[in-house]
Amino acid sequence: MCSHLGRPKTYEDRAKYSMEPVRERLRELLSDDRVIVLENTRFDPRETKNDESYARELANGCDLYVNDAFGSAHRAHASTEAVAHLLPAYAGLLLERELEMLGRLLAPDLERPFALISGGAKVQDKLGVLERLGSRADDVLVGGKMAEQIRDANPLSFPVTLPVDVVAASELSEDAETEVAPYDDLPEGWLGLDIGPQTRERFQERIARARTVFWNGPMGVFEWPRFAEGTRAVAEAVAGNREAFTVVGGADSIRALTEIRLVDDIDWASTGGGASLELLEGRELPGVAAIPAA
Repeated sequence: MCSHLGRPKTYEDRAKYSMEPVRERLRELLSDDRVIVLENTRFDPRETKNDESYARELANGCDLYVNDAFGSAHRAHASTEAVAHLLPAYAGLLLERELEMLGRLLAPDLERPFALISGGAKVQDKLGVLERLGSRADDVLVGGKMAEQIRDANPLSFPVTLPVDVVAASELSEDAETEVAPYDDLPEGWLGLDIGPQTRERFQERIARARTVFWNGPMGVFEWPRFAEGTRAVAEAVAGNREAFTVVGGADSIRALTEIRLVDDIDWASTGGGASLELLEGRELPGVAAIPAA
């Protein structure tokens, strides 16, 4: 078994990003000493260069290759792409399931209404997905920092539903002075750190009537409890819609669901952040393309 952990850049990073804790946990779960866990593949600089010599070292002595790391399938690395050309290659059960469940969002016969909810701070990473899925959606609900960019200059080819009010803060601080303000009329110098109560209600109503839902990205700085109500409201609405097919992607969105113990009420919580977005955007994933009939 091989994988990577983090983005080690220096020799000192090796202690921080070692696979040793993973090996120990797998030993507990499997009760099997016959499983060999390799050290972090990114400790070797040839990994991220998709170096064939490194791939040959990984393949040496093995009979077949199984990729079950969907979260890394968008990376053309030695352990995700090059090695798949050296051995009989197969998709793992998780990888297959990710492709199946995310693929349902792209199906021509998806059940409507289709609600797309997007937020978070990584605006540029999500514009491609918004354009592709949003053009098919019946409701596109946008919060977080992304809403600010779209309000100032909508780069999309369709209208979206933006917040009508926000929880504004006098500064970017967990203890800042706050007030609810109209989205387009914040006090001078203040910041919108969460969607407001009117927006929460509006978004919840749209989500409740949907029959297909995809959510990626929090509605504000949810890491701070005072600015987490918007994200919590969306999480509860998505999890509470038992008649819809619901998919959630992105570490922050899944973290929010996990913290309020609702992740089990979602049809599919995707393990791939960038991989999920690239797949839904319509881009080829190198780790998938290298596997025959994946």
